Amino acid sequence: MLYKGLRLAARAAPKLALCNANPALRQLPLQFQHVRTYADKVIKVPQMAESISEGTLKQWSKKVGDYVEQDEEIATIETDKIDVAVNAPEAGTIKEFLVNEEDTVTVGQDIVRLELGGAPKEGGAEKPAASESKEAAPKDSAPAPEKAPEPKQETKPAAAPAPTPAKKETPAPKQETTPAKEAPATLGNREERRVKMNRMRLRIAERLKQSQNTAASLTTFNEVDMSALMDFRKQYKDEILKKTGVKLGFMSAFSRACVLAMRDIPAVNASIEGPNGGDTIVYRDYVDISVAVATEKGLVTPVVRNVEGMDLVSIEKSIADMGKKARDGKLTIEDMAGGTFTISNGGVFGSLMGTPIINLPQSAVLGLHAIKERPVAVNGKVEIRPMMYLALTYDHRLLDGREAVQFLVKVKEYIEDPRKMLL
Repeated sequence: MLYKGLRLAARAAPKLALCNANPALRQLPLQFQHVRTYADKVIKVPQMAESISEGTLKQWSKKVGDYVEQDEEIATIETDKIDVAVNAPEAGTIKEFLVNEEDTVTVGQDIVRLELGGAPKEGGAEKPAASESKEAAPKDSAPAPEKAPEPKQETKPAAAPAPTPAKKETPAPKQETTPAKEAPATLGNREERRVKMNRMRLRIAERLKQSQNTAASLTTFNEVDMSALMDFRKQYKDEILKKTGVKLGFMSAFSRACVLAMRDIPAVNASIEGPNGGDTIVYRDYVDISVAVATEKGLVTPVVRNVEGMDLVSIEKSIADMGKKARDGKLTIEDMAGGTFTISNGGVFGSLMGTPIINLPQSAVLGLHAIKERPVAVNGKVEIRPMMYLALTYDHRLLDGREAVQFLVKVKEYIEDPRKMLL
C-alpha cells in the first residue's frame, strides 16, 4: 500500500506544478519550461562596391566575450580605395573570431560568430560561483586538530669554537689592467624596418605608374598675382562665415575659374576612352572636380559634382565637407567615383612649385602652390605682390600646347580680376 501511494503522488506532482505555472508554459513539456537558449549568428564580409571583391581585415574593434549593440562596429576592412566598417546586425555577445587581423577576406566570407541575446548581467555568473566557493571553504578548511604542545627542550648554548690564529694576508700582486678597446662608434642609427604597404598605398602606386605609362604628360607653368583675390576674400569672409557658416578660401575661386575657362577650351574637361589606350574622345557638358586630399593612409580624390552650376559658397562648402570626410576616413566609393578634372593644392604644405600627375582617365590636373611675396613689375614700377605659381599637367594626346597654355592664362586672368567671373 505504501508503494502504491508513493507512485500516485509522483504522477500527480507534474500536474500540480502546471496548475500554478504561466498558462503559456502549460503547453510546453516540463523539461523545456526553465531552459533559456540563444541562437548564434555568423557575420559575413559586407558588400563593398562593384569593383571591390576583397580586402584586408585591418583591426578588430571588439574582443571575444564583448557585448555589442545593433549596428555597433566590430571590425574594419581595408580596401584599395576606402575602409569598410563591419557592424553587428543584431545585439549579442561575440563568441568567436573566424579570421585574424591582416588576413585577406572576400565579400560574403564568414568572419565572426555572434551569440544573440541581451547584455549579460554584471556579476550574474560570478555570484553563484562565489557563493559555492564560500560554502565549500568551511568544508575544505576544517580546523585541523591542535597538536599538543611539545615540551620545551632547554638547549644549552654551544661552546664557542676556539679562535684560530689569524693568518697574515699577503697582498696580491696588483695586475695592471689595460682598458678594453672600445668599438669605433658608428655615425647615426643604422637599423632598418620593413613595413608592408597597405592596400591603398599599393593602389595609389599602381594608378600613378599607369598614368605615367599611358598619358603623354606635359606640364606648363604660369604665375598669378593673388592681390585681388586676397582682398576679395578679406572683404567678404566674415560676412559669409556669419551668414552661412562657410569659411571662404581660394579653392572655390580656382574651381570657378576652371569651369569658366573650360567653356573656351572644352578638351580640358574631356577624356580618351576605348581599347588599346583609347580611340574615342568623350566631351562632357558637366564638370566634376576631383579635389586631392592628403590623409594618413595616402592621397584620395573625392569628387565635387556639377560644379558648373554652383556659386563660390556652395563650392567651398562641398570641398570642405569632402575634405572632412576624407580625414575622418568616412569616404564612400561613390564619393570618389568619376571626376573630369583634378585640382591639387600643394601650397598648403609649403610647396613652391611642382608637376602634378594626371588622374586617369582625365586629361589634365591643375597644381596650386604656396603664396609668396615677390618683387614684380607693375605699370613700370617694382612692387611687392603675393604671387603663386600655377602648373597644368595635361595629356598631349588630347590637348595641344596652345590649348593648355590658353586655358592656364584664362584661369590666371579670372583670379587676378575676380569680377570677370560675374560677367
